[in-house]
Amino acid sequence: MNDWLRNPRQLFDVSGKVAVVTGASGAFGALASKVLAGAGAKVVLAAGNKQALEATAAACRELGAEVATIARRPTTEDDCAAILDFALEQFGGLDILVVGSGLNDPCPIVDMPLERFEDVMDGNVTSTWLLCRAFGQRVIPRDTGGKVVLVSSARGKLGHPAGYSAYCASKAATDGLTRALGCEWGKHRITVNAIAPTVFRSPLTAWMFEDTEKARTVRDGFLARVPLGRLGEPEDLAGPLLFLCSRASDFHTGHTVYADGGYTAG
Repeated sequence: MNDWLRNPRQLFDVSGKVAVVTGASGAFGALASKVLAGAGAKVVLAAGNKQALEATAAACRELGAEVATIARRPTTEDDCAAILDFALEQFGGLDILVVGSGLNDPCPIVDMPLERFEDVMDGNVTSTWLLCRAFGQRVIPRDTGGKVVLVSSARGKLGHPAGYSAYCASKAATDGLTRALGCEWGKHRITVNAIAPTVFRSPLTAWMFEDTEKARTVRDGFLARVPLGRLGEPEDLAGPLLFLCSRASDFHTGHTVYADGGYTAG
């Protein structure tokens, strides 16, 4: 009998793995940091907001993890190289990359300056591409395999009427990058997948969970299109994340996993 059948949970074990999380001060990045920390990984956290970054690091240390922080955003080639080299210097390895950094800037396309469009594309696409390239440059020669998890959105598949032309385009590009690298890096045993959430509980969306007239109106309109009939909770993202970062997903690559209560299914 295969050893893993005696304890299938070992397939999800990331103990001792070195995980880099960018955007670690944001809602998804902070969640990813704490999930991987709680699962036993050594976490390297990167973000531009030093105070929020240290708050995430403190939470990870409370979970018993080894933690290193670098107050840097993945904006340039040098930034991305510095973040990943820092992980190698601190822990001597590089196993997992979670790209949790990104932004949105809603605006009707007829009113949106080119600079604002480029900022969204740079934050969601170019920085992700640069991080992936830097990861591949360091991991492929080591021949250790690896896990890359990008953050997409239901808006990579579906449009939105509220001025999301830049954001939807950027997340569709993220999905395309996921597929391309899944194909390109399979021979190196590096899997590349994306998580695409819809609305889940965070500081930015907390108002949608409140019992106010505005929140109920917006929530009810949104939930009419969600088959599971509720908004997302952090734990709804934790399971898919751990799956994509662990041995359990070794035969899964190039996929966008929709953590959306069925929103994109209908």
